[in-house]
Amino acid sequence: MLTINDASGKISRRKLLSIGSLGLGGLSLASLLNVQAQAATLSKALRNKSVIFLFQQGGPSQFETLDPKPLADESVRTVCDVIPTALPGVHFGEYLPRLSQLADRFTTVRNFQTLNAGHNIQPIVGPHSLETSLPVHYSRVVGTTRKRTGMPTSMILYPQAVSGDVPVGRARGNLQETGPYGSGYAPFVPGKGGQLQADMELNLTRDRFFGDRKALLSGLDRLKKEADSEGQFAALDEIQRQAYEILLGGGVSRALDLTLEDPQVLAKYDTSQYATRGAWDKVNRGKQGLYDANAGSVGKLLCLARRLCEAGCGFVTIHASYAGVWDMHADGNNLNMIDGMNAIGWSFDHAISAFIEDVESRGLQDDILLVCCGEMGRTPRINKNGGRDHWAKLAPLLLYGAGFEQGRAIGSSDKMGGEPADNPLDPSHLISTIMNTMFNIGELRLVSGIPSQVLDLGQKPQIEG
Repeated sequence: MLTINDASGKISRRKLLSIGSLGLGGLSLASLLNVQAQAATLSKALRNKSVIFLFQQGGPSQFETLDPKPLADESVRTVCDVIPTALPGVHFGEYLPRLSQLADRFTTVRNFQTLNAGHNIQPIVGPHSLETSLPVHYSRVVGTTRKRTGMPTSMILYPQAVSGDVPVGRARGNLQETGPYGSGYAPFVPGKGGQLQADMELNLTRDRFFGDRKALLSGLDRLKKEADSEGQFAALDEIQRQAYEILLGGGVSRALDLTLEDPQVLAKYDTSQYATRGAWDKVNRGKQGLYDANAGSVGKLLCLARRLCEAGCGFVTIHASYAGVWDMHADGNNLNMIDGMNAIGWSFDHAISAFIEDVESRGLQDDILLVCCGEMGRTPRINKNGGRDHWAKLAPLLLYGAGFEQGRAIGSSDKMGGEPADNPLDPSHLISTIMNTMFNIGELRLVSGIPSQVLDLGQKPQIEG
């Protein structure tokens, strides 16, 4: 981590080269030189597309979203009304009115199962991703920052990235899990509340800030003198330039600053009207403000993710539903299906619709893949309290952009809405789809030094879009 020590004013060699989660950890001398050596052959394997993974932790219900089963028994079918979509014969739950009108722009998958019925962060981190966060595989190939801009190649966005007035929730697992690659490849987490932000907190007067900045760059100069080849000199020049970028602000800080967004565009993303401020206090997650944090921030998080992709970030994970607000058991912690969808369904519909319309207005629909899913789905039968419980055999999945054929409903579920009717798809198919969106796997095999894990993930069958 980058820590500027106010107590002594000294910056050690170790501190200068241990910037970890910001992405500059990937610019330690060895990894930077490795990336530079691969650059010529790697360029053919990169598709120059970005991925935004909106993770719906808690497990969204397939019935109340993308697969309502209107003809099933009342104990099974959606508890809400059913609405037609822009696709003939395809219906959604009533909480997705805007998405229903845009259904000809994206792909819904109705034969997807996570094979998981516990709260964790699959498929982002789990057995299908080799217990390594998906964006870490990406950064291991391309490096942790963009060479020219200093932009981290992967980031994780929590509600506090766009609002200082939300509780700090948690993921059921480590979204920054780096597996076999080392902590330097962990995604960057902007916003207050993370360890990185604590480590980077300056807390200095203006005079001390500029003095310490000078000390940092002097330290980099000392490191340069210790290098023993021309290639290392060049690498340290690059580290210097990126240190300037981080300390002085530039493309990275501008991309993260939503106040620089067109106010009219930002207003279209705004979902704050869905934060009810107290309506859900009958359960613990409501009392903690977690439903309102989700509803009020998800739109701006998607806007921020789009800005980051435009600026060069390759993989953005959005965890607006931290603490599992899609978990609708109807118990002391969680809302029932009707209240739960009222709490977060409308804002999800608004945010995804605003994103699709914005991306298409900018001509970016072939450049960004949006993935929306959780770690599981919900049971076909409604429980005695009006909720649905954990379910591994079917889950909703929405895919948009990056060349996916628009207006498709892939696969179908059985009459109970509990299992794929045929051709089941699982996280290995989704992960392979994501990897092949980012890379030409055939060309990537020709690049030296690519981990076999990355290549293996891209060899599984894909979701045909």
